Amino acid sequence: MAKPAVLFGGPSPEHDVSIVSGLQAVHALGDVIAVYWSKTGDFWDVDPTLEARDFADGVPRKSGQLRLVTGEGMVGKRRRLDLWAVVNCCHGGPGEDGTIQAAMDLAGLAYTGPSVAGAALGMDKLAFGHVVRGAGLPSLGRVLLSDREAPPFEGPYIVKPRFGGSSIGIEVVADAGTAQALLRSSPQLRAGAVVEPFRPAAEDLNVAVRSWPDLQLSAIEKPLRREGSGDILAYRDKYLGGEGMVSAPREFPDLPPDVVEAIGRMATEVARLTGLRGMARIDFLGAEGNLYVNEINTIPGSLARYLWIEPEISFSRLLADLLDEAVRRPAFHYSAGGADGSALRSAGTMAEKLG
Repeated sequence: MAKPAVLFGGPSPEHDVSIVSGLQAVHALGDVIAVYWSKTGDFWDVDPTLEARDFADGVPRKSGQLRLVTGEGMVGKRRRLDLWAVVNCCHGGPGEDGTIQAAMDLAGLAYTGPSVAGAALGMDKLAFGHVVRGAGLPSLGRVLLSDREAPPFEGPYIVKPRFGGSSIGIEVVADAGTAQALLRSSPQLRAGAVVEPFRPAAEDLNVAVRSWPDLQLSAIEKPLRREGSGDILAYRDKYLGGEGMVSAPREFPDLPPDVVEAIGRMATEVARLTGLRGMARIDFLGAEGNLYVNEINTIPGSLARYLWIEPEISFSRLLADLLDEAVRRPAFHYSAGGADGSALRSAGTMAEKLG
């Protein structure tokens, strides 16, 4: 009998966090196929009763290797896995940048979360910033960090990997020279970096948005920093509390109605601009009486289940709706419409073209 699958892990700096999110979904769904994507890029059919600590040393014992095959889906040693949709719990890297989405499209697998285009846009902080500003939404000036030219605004600066998440590789620096030195030395910035003005008094405000059965927004959270944290929300603030993002410190502030309305309006527009699919978290910054769109996280930690307190929606219900959307609203349909052979019949010979 066909089952849903949960995919987690992946060759990404967020590999460990992804395992925590994935196992939460596995345990909440119950009768599922658990697919572990290792740090080396291999896929494994693993025991769905495993705990996070069982992955600390790599692939758990008695796991069966899988292949992702075009047109066939997930294939084991002897047979194709009988699955009807995949809950994608992979954070960062190829699990969230459109790579695995494209592979699953080619394999003919229904899956939750962003499409190829939505994932790629959400992962690219520079492109996302341009889209947001192009739509007239407020956003702090974000530019590509160059090792030859200083940013077009005064420091201090916050430097972020252009592609990445979970606060990994993010630094606050005082001047352009230090920012440029980071670009040359930080392994997280090898694929490029963006820089924007740092606002020390800025407050983070986050809201989850889901696209199925209708567009719906969660309660608004204010993430809190753990004692001893630095200038920004760090990896340890978010993920080292024992249950991933579920146990991260936060509060649900009583915000003024106009702020709630503005966040709702801007989050809805970001959802439209990015072609939101699945469950995303949209992050805002409140600074000096202004509200700015910061980032979108298209596959948030713990799938942002901790934000659905008003309206109150259980994790099992959220997962069921994600799977329903995966099947009823496929991420992509390939079509050869228009390829009727007329261009081939009129093409002449290749020798004529090359001569």
